[in-house]
Amino acid sequence: MRRTAELPQESRPDAMTDDRVPDDKVTLARLSSMKRSSEKIVGVVVWDYQLALIADRAGADVVVVGDSVGTNLWGHATPFEVTMDEMLVVCRAVRRGVRRALLICDFPFGPLQEGAASAVRSAVRLVKEGGADMVKLDGAVDFPDAVSQVVRAGIPVMAQFGITPQSALRHGFDYVQLSRPGAEVTPAMAEELVADAKALEEAGASLLDFTNSGPAVGPRVAQAVSIPVVGGFGGGPWLDGRIRMAHAAIGYAATGIDEPPDTYANVARTAYDALRAYAADVRSARQIRGGLPAGAASQETRAKR
Repeated sequence: MRRTAELPQESRPDAMTDDRVPDDKVTLARLSSMKRSSEKIVGVVVWDYQLALIADRAGADVVVVGDSVGTNLWGHATPFEVTMDEMLVVCRAVRRGVRRALLICDFPFGPLQEGAASAVRSAVRLVKEGGADMVKLDGAVDFPDAVSQVVRAGIPVMAQFGITPQSALRHGFDYVQLSRPGAEVTPAMAEELVADAKALEEAGASLLDFTNSGPAVGPRVAQAVSIPVVGGFGGGPWLDGRIRMAHAAIGYAATGIDEPPDTYANVARTAYDALRAYAADVRSARQIRGGLPAGAASQETRAKR
């Protein structure tokens, strides 16, 4: 059985105080400065108001509202089922909880693929109605004109690109292997990824999300552009920062009830134990754990009267 990951002493909650988190609003200029000074950017994917409050207070630099909400929170089979109207509801909820961090909201599948005009309209909605500071375009390398037009409309863009199952297959290997130490990519693929990063910067992107970067090509991409490059799966210290789902970091998935996850906490097990205790209290006529509310009589006492 796996054990919950141990935190370094200086990273544990009891070793931190809120006054270590800067109080100033994170801006794009701040993120650029962090890249230049080799200060890592902390990104967290959040889908609700309460976790937004927590992530912001904990010192996240970037909070991303991902369309991954569809599969991870709502139980959809794919994120393609998420609509723009649904993304706006989630973005507004997270916006209410984020004060310091830069808030980035995902495009759902569709608006970018429909063309630049559609992308601009959707970006305006995410900013105007959703409260986003920036929008995130997945697969943006295939739509550089849309990136440019969204930026021209005055809306900053985080562009996602990187190694996908399709691109890995085209170059003859399994893309999952690329996130592992010692992984190697072909020179042709490395050049392609560096070119993609440069093209997105030229199109006007202010931040890059490099998926499945790996230790072989990740450093080359991060050094090839002047804008920050962050990543999730496959990312590491070779990038300018990391992004991780808050639910993954805290062990929220129900699978954690039976198998402790390799995360910073096991919220799933804690929630399970708490709800089991609550259920036991209700079944034994206690409304709260520890006894009845003041002035209330138990069912057993009333039955003897």
